[in-house]
Amino acid sequence: MRVEIWTDINCPFCYIGKSRFEQALDAFPHKDAVEVVHRSFELDPSAAKGETGLVVPHIAQKYGISEAQAAANERGLGQQAEALGLPYLTEGRDYGNSFDLHRLLQLAAAKGVQDALIDVLYRGNFAEGGSVFADEENVVRLAVEAGLDEAEVREVLADPDRYADEVRADEREAAELGATGVPFFVLDRQYGVSGAQPAEVFAQALTQAWGSRSPLTVIEGAEGGDACGPDGCAVPQA
Repeated sequence: MRVEIWTDINCPFCYIGKSRFEQALDAFPHKDAVEVVHRSFELDPSAAKGETGLVVPHIAQKYGISEAQAAANERGLGQQAEALGLPYLTEGRDYGNSFDLHRLLQLAAAKGVQDALIDVLYRGNFAEGGSVFADEENVVRLAVEAGLDEAEVREVLADPDRYADEVRADEREAAELGATGVPFFVLDRQYGVSGAQPAEVFAQALTQAWGSRSPLTVIEGAEGGDACGPDGCAVPQA
């Protein structure tokens, strides 16, 4: 079974939702048969590359609330993260264009370290205080920690076309599936779960999706077909 998760590094609910989903997955009896793939979704694709701002005043302006209310919201998110054992900086975080980070996540998928990269990027953004949107050296450091080759990371960051098509394809798929926000979880292209739901909801979704899988229908011709198995291959008859 495949679970696809559309996310953005800017998104605190993606950070929290990933942890809740993993709680459910860890307890799922068929965990080893579940493939998890992270897909790209930009919360603000219009943001200029390299330009950042502080989260609290940005949220206040975006939603028409006071900075005090925005700060209270951040503290609430911090409490949700703390309940999951996740570090979370409620002050001083920045936001920015995440396109390059998504391109690196596509590279990481090709190299088999995508989950490790998204974890260190989340940590860099939500826990460490350094910028992952304006500090390229910080991003390179985190990517190498996740298992990517430094030279290849720098090559991808220097070439805006590398993995750009893959990012755009993920974003088109999100729109086709009806995802208007993240996190958005899709299980075997049969079930969708929107938002950072409680672990119990993810557990229910995993169980339901697993039980709904169609059994394999084997089609055999009238004469059968030659095949190889553990005991060897059938010998063609003259």
